[in-house]
Amino acid sequence: MPAYPENRTLNIADSLNALPAGSPVTEVARRLLDLFTGGDIAPGTRLPPERQLAATLEVGRSAVREALAALEILGIVDVRPGSGTYLRGSASDLLPQTLRWGLLIGDRNTAELIELRSGLEIYVARLAAARADASAVAALTTTLEAMRASKDDFSAFAAADSRFHRALSEAAANGTIVDMLHVVRSLLQVYSDRAVHDTESVLTAIEEHDAILRAVAASDENAAAAAMATHMSTALLRLSGDAAG
Repeated sequence: MPAYPENRTLNIADSLNALPAGSPVTEVARRLLDLFTGGDIAPGTRLPPERQLAATLEVGRSAVREALAALEILGIVDVRPGSGTYLRGSASDLLPQTLRWGLLIGDRNTAELIELRSGLEIYVARLAAARADASAVAALTTTLEAMRASKDDFSAFAAADSRFHRALSEAAANGTIVDMLHVVRSLLQVYSDRAVHDTESVLTAIEEHDAILRAVAASDENAAAAAMATHMSTALLRLSGDAAG
C-alpha cells in the first residue's frame, strides 16, 4: 500500500469550509463530492480521518461517517478498515457515480427518469444509425436472435433486451451518453424487470427491436429514431398499465 504524506490530508481538510448549522448528511456528501471531482486530488489519495473532516465542516462525526458510507456505496471512495478512506478514481472516472448521486439526492421521480431515458435512447438510435459498422450490426443481430430464442422465458428475454440496448449504446460511440443511460437504467431497474410479463408484450418488443435494427443496418437515422420512439412509447404505456394495476 503506498504511503501518502500527512500534509496531503491536511490540504484536503483545508479545502473545506464549515457548513451551515443543521446541514444534512447529503450536504456533507455534496461538499465532499465537489472536492473529489475538482481534479486536484489524485486517485488513491487517503482522505483525512472522520474527526478531522467533522471538525473542518463543523458537523458531527456521524454525519461525515454516513456521507462517506453513501459515497462508498456509489463507488466514489474506498473505506479500508484500519487504514482509512481513499479516493477511488479521477474526476473523469467519477462521472457516472457523480451523475447517479445527483439523480438520487435530487429526488427525481420515476416519470422524469422515464422521459430522460426515452430521449437518450432515441438519440442513441440516431447516432447508432450514423456510426454503426458491420461488427456493431452483427452484435445487435445476435442480441435480437437471443430475444427471439427466449420469448417463452421472460427473465432471459429481459436480459437479452438489455444487451440489445447496451449494444446500441456502444454503436453510438458516445461514452458520456453511455454513462448517463447506464445510470438511468440502473435507477429504473425495478421497473424494467417487470416491464415484459406476457407473450403479447414480448412479440411486440421483438418487432420493435427488429425495426430499430433494420434502420441502423440501413444507416437511416430518421427511421432509427422513429422506431426507438415507438418502442419507448409502447414501453411507457406498458409501465403505466402496471402502475394502474
